[in-house]
Amino acid sequence: MKRARQGALLLIASLGLALAANGISYTQEAVKGREVRPKDGTDDLFVFQASAGGLAEVKLGTLAVRNASDPGVKRFADRMVTDHSKANTELANLANKAKLKVASRMDDEHEKALNNLLKLSGTAFDREYVAGQVKDHEATVALFEQHVKGGKNQDIKNWADKTLPTLRDHLKMARDLRGKLKEGKNK
Repeated sequence: MKRARQGALLLIASLGLALAANGISYTQEAVKGREVRPKDGTDDLFVFQASAGGLAEVKLGTLAVRNASDPGVKRFADRMVTDHSKANTELANLANKAKLKVASRMDDEHEKALNNLLKLSGTAFDREYVAGQVKDHEATVALFEQHVKGGKNQDIKNWADKTLPTLRDHLKMARDLRGKLKEGKNK
């Protein structure tokens, strides 16, 4: 029993040293079960934010595919699931290669949006989902543009640059869809 305890302590200490060597530090948030967000480092923070956003797009899109009443919203949501699932996989592979941490869940803001959407149906659901998509894609495009200019890891910068046209297309689609929903012209 004593040997097993010593082995476990050695494993925990080794893990802590390995994480520290990779620039990952744990705060009280980790102890409370919350995900630890990188404090600084443009690549670390970008990967974490982009992966959390990507997870949110897939989860919210999956909900919208099931719950949207408007066929155009369902098509858009399906595209979000497809495109962001692909991007999430690509980013995870690059992050793994660079020893950077991806988010394991979406952020609190998107959790709140999900919980809000779960209370809605019909046109109210469609409009709320699409409004959130406009807001999210505006922020995401800005995040990716900033990283292309200031990131350090060339592979991740190249991926962000390659992904930007798709994100801009998503933003245009969401804005167009929002306009059609306001006018009641989308079917």
